Amino acid sequence: MRKSLLAAAAAGLSLTLVACGGGTTPTTSSSAPAPAESVASTPAASESASQAPAAAGTLTVWVDETRIDAFKALGEAFAAATGVTLDVVQKPSQDIKTDFIAQAPTGQGPDLIVGAHDWTGDLVKNGVIAPLELGENTSKFAENAIAAFLADGQVFGLPYALENIALVRNNALAADTPATFDELIAQGKAVEGAEFPVVIQQGEGGDAYHLYPIQTSFGAPVFKSNEAGEYTAELGMGGPEGEAFAAYIKKLADEGVLSASIGGDQAKQAFLDQKTPYMITGPWNTTAFTEAGLDISVLPVPSAGGQPSAPFMGVQGVFLSSKSENGLLAGQFIDYLSTKEAQDKLFELGGRTPALIESADAVSDEILAGFGEAGKDAQPMPSLPEMGAVWEFWGGAEVSIITGKADPVTAWQDMIKNIESKF
Repeated sequence: MRKSLLAAAAAGLSLTLVACGGGTTPTTSSSAPAPAESVASTPAASESASQAPAAAGTLTVWVDETRIDAFKALGEAFAAATGVTLDVVQKPSQDIKTDFIAQAPTGQGPDLIVGAHDWTGDLVKNGVIAPLELGENTSKFAENAIAAFLADGQVFGLPYALENIALVRNNALAADTPATFDELIAQGKAVEGAEFPVVIQQGEGGDAYHLYPIQTSFGAPVFKSNEAGEYTAELGMGGPEGEAFAAYIKKLADEGVLSASIGGDQAKQAFLDQKTPYMITGPWNTTAFTEAGLDISVLPVPSAGGQPSAPFMGVQGVFLSSKSENGLLAGQFIDYLSTKEAQDKLFELGGRTPALIESADAVSDEILAGFGEAGKDAQPMPSLPEMGAVWEFWGGAEVSIITGKADPVTAWQDMIKNIESKF
């Protein structure tokens, strides 16, 4: 039923590369062969393309230690289909972005890098990545996955994997989950032997990321968005909605849900020890739960404030260097990455929900499918430079409310003022 990898590659470039703000459009080097679309322009050419790779050349891509094996396997399939070699170079995850920003302007950087969508703001600001015109392919991807790579009204990365947190339930302790968060707390308190109705990691510095689904249910997103779905630099979590959430944080602390003494490790262990029927967490913990023999389900976080709970979404994608001399070949790889074959392969090797809708809909793993369902309303982690100021004050304000050191509304209002003073 699937199209062959070669047919997908030979179909040509549906992604048009456009010049980025202050740079030049990447161009194919003079020694590089014609792109696949010229080979497949006639039936005879298409038949020929089905028998041999359509192009030749080498692309360099930087990936981190967690993705090296997946992209090497993907590169082998891509080379077999197109004749273009993917030179996959492993770099420490903490070095990829900074080294790329430093090396790309000198011409020493790679053609492509693999990274998180929230790198977009810094990469665009430094002029080292080129925007992509996805055209009809846009509708093939989850809308929030495309929005994650938006900057200045343009898309700067091709998404391939999504990740978000959700509500994980121990089915031995709770069979049905209520529709509201308050009802969930009441249910959790009634579970015999449970010490916590639900655990949400915080720690001494707070953890706004794991509280965000609850915050958004009060209609208090971190930033406001424009009509295109792109974040603006105007805070959206101030005003009565944010203050109502701040008051709810205090309520959760009083209910024994939130504590500065419960960090990530403590929350995970409490769930493993079956001291709680629920935990808000991500797919990075569920393998340990199933290996421990727990029967779990993954569900959307129930609303606390009356609006849908929207967790942050992390999106992995591929960025194209604005300084690449192999723009056409790089575009061919990006076009290939938008096929179901490629997205399926990365899902198989990486275990994260595909960004391509067709591939995501085919996921049969109930746990990953649960995260996908919980992430349908997810909001991409902002890549705005202003997000640094948000992180500086956000968790601290929340933990001051949890510990009772500050009045909820006063703490929230002071947090907003402090963040805005940094813009």
